[in-house]
Amino acid sequence: MDAVALLIAATLNAGTPLALAALGLLLNEKAGVVNLGAEGILLMAAVAGFAVAFGSGSPALGLAAGAAVGAAMAGLLGVLVIWLNTNQYASGLALSLFGGGLSAFAGLPYVGKNLPPAPVWPVPVLSDIPWLGPALFRQSPMVYLTIAIALALIWFLDRTRSGLVLRAVGESPEAAHALGYPVRRIRLAAMMAGGLLCGVAGAFISVLYTPLWVEGMIAGRGWIALALTVFATWRPARVLLGAYLFGGVTMLQFHLQGMGVQVASQWLSMLPYVATVVVLALISRNPAWIRVNMPASLGKPFHPGH
Repeated sequence: MDAVALLIAATLNAGTPLALAALGLLLNEKAGVVNLGAEGILLMAAVAGFAVAFGSGSPALGLAAGAAVGAAMAGLLGVLVIWLNTNQYASGLALSLFGGGLSAFAGLPYVGKNLPPAPVWPVPVLSDIPWLGPALFRQSPMVYLTIAIALALIWFLDRTRSGLVLRAVGESPEAAHALGYPVRRIRLAAMMAGGLLCGVAGAFISVLYTPLWVEGMIAGRGWIALALTVFATWRPARVLLGAYLFGGVTMLQFHLQGMGVQVASQWLSMLPYVATVVVLALISRNPAWIRVNMPASLGKPFHPGH
């Protein structure tokens, strides 16, 4: 039972950056923009967050730096695809490659350096409950904050005027424009807000989750986050569930190795990516279901006055 509690706790921790990044990408896609630059944004935010946290000694400043870098990179992509009407898919891939290369260069002085272990904030009273306490209530503050962000996004998208306008822009930007809404500025704001969440996710990985910098340490999490938005059919609550599912698969490999399971480590390392492919293959068997839930103008450019 103690091993199960530890696995659940590790699952929540490992799923947090996936959930944050996927929630950010969900915001982008609700506005009708596909962001394939998530991997590069996460890498740049990770190196920026680590550099600031290492220099200042403050994890909070590191997370803020990651958020700023994520918002700036997403804003750059937003200008390219929203105002200059470049291809969303090609521009996103270019940003991902750019972020990967620049982060490797910028991170050279920090290779081999470490930050202090991440603090854990036990929830008073609840953390003392046998089994449930260690499993659920002795986590990094970011775990609790991520759940709160998901709940806030549900409320924002379903219950507020601004959220409904955002969804309208993703469904029919022409109709939203005809009603007088500034479609381009709304899309840019959604891009930067989503980039901010991706930036926090990247900084969380290098500052709190594994407090060090290694080239390529994001290891495909940006792509998994993209897959999560489809897996979750663009719903924040399902994003959380999906992120913890993939986080659990990721941590299972380490627990199996710790239990002495005789399986090659390479096979266990493949588990999260195999799970991604399997889930997407299962979902794609019902394209009508995807079309019903997907924002109608996702990936389509908008030209005011055309």
